[in-house]
Amino acid sequence: MDSSRKKLSLTAKVLLGMGLGVVVGFLFRTLLSDVSFVQEYLVQGALVVGGDIFIASLKMLVVPLIFVSLVCGTSSLKDLSTLGRMGGKTLGFYLVTTAIAITLALVMGTVFKPGAGVDLTSAATFNAEEAPHLGQVIVDMFPTNPINAMAEGNTLQIIVFAVLFGIAISLAGKAGERVAALFADFNEVIMKLVSLLMNIAPYGVFCLMAKLFSELGLEAIVNLLEYFLVLSATLLLHGFITYSIMFRVFTGLNPLIFLKKMEDAIMFAFSTASSNATIPVTMETTTRRMGVDNKIAAFTVPLGATINMDGTAIMQGVATAFIAQAFNIDLSFSDYLMVILTATLASIGTAGVPGVGIIMLAMVLNQVGLPVEGIALIIGVDRLLDMIRTAVNITGDSVVTCIVAKSEGALDIARFNDPQAGKKEEELHFKNH
Repeated sequence: MDSSRKKLSLTAKVLLGMGLGVVVGFLFRTLLSDVSFVQEYLVQGALVVGGDIFIASLKMLVVPLIFVSLVCGTSSLKDLSTLGRMGGKTLGFYLVTTAIAITLALVMGTVFKPGAGVDLTSAATFNAEEAPHLGQVIVDMFPTNPINAMAEGNTLQIIVFAVLFGIAISLAGKAGERVAALFADFNEVIMKLVSLLMNIAPYGVFCLMAKLFSELGLEAIVNLLEYFLVLSATLLLHGFITYSIMFRVFTGLNPLIFLKKMEDAIMFAFSTASSNATIPVTMETTTRRMGVDNKIAAFTVPLGATINMDGTAIMQGVATAFIAQAFNIDLSFSDYLMVILTATLASIGTAGVPGVGIIMLAMVLNQVGLPVEGIALIIGVDRLLDMIRTAVNITGDSVVTCIVAKSEGALDIARFNDPQAGKKEEELHFKNH
């Protein structure tokens, strides 16, 4: 029998690492919580080190990947009007999916009433940072020092500089062609580095999940079970149903194939709870697995990781309904419309701001006169929900990427329909020459 058939796929390995991590973390919490060696050297030692190295390795790739991929994509555009058209489509789809997400969340929150009968008082306190003005966000998109923007990982500034640099390369004639060829080689090397990190992912995922479940307070989930279930169900509904319908309508392709190819990226997003850290895997999935041209994915994926926050918008909708019901405050139809508008615009207005989900929720609550203190009462279950939100966010980024690519004639249909596409690139062979 062919030995290669016995090998577990990367997806199976990551799933195994995730499952073992959950079991080990639960055992550490329930049976070994008083054993100092386990807590000090395993939970706070080996697991923390392994998980942090994995996250750091992914983040290490984000800046060079965004910059090099976007320069390659932009410099390859023969007609610069394509860039404006592509940007308009991408932004439009991201805003529409966010509006749909918040609307769905408010409907679910109103129908199932997760906060009804919950006795919450405003004794809890929570201080949220103030969101920057939208005009300031637009000004801050343009870097005064692109090297500093890369050092700080400012995604929007990196995108703007890379686009301008790519345009300059396309206009620079022979010199531009030589630079473009160099960046194309850089891009191949970086994608190979992504493959290298994906092969150690099962171990990183194991450390992250074991650490999380060794500390996760399940009591908080039990106390807010109805909120947890309604929010989880809404996230899954949007992630599987809304996106599948949009994907089918705008591409005419099979959404089941799309979801199957998203497995690795979804698991990475779930484990890391970071859209930015998952950018390398999302890029690899959309280009090599699904056949999206790099010039599209290099633009839509980093932009989506920064401003497309459907999962966060859903949290805001359900949390708004929950807090209103818990404090016995009735919201009018116009209040609900204001929540939809505020949350949709806030997804752009708070782009790139740390703790963006909480800041956006505070903005929404203030807009409709709900007590911001309510955030402190639901934050206990937010860590696990944040993992699901991130998986929904990157799925939305990939859906819009495929839709825009299909509309621009930049989607390889044969590669999309090939179940083995991209898997060969994930394999690494170390040979002695």
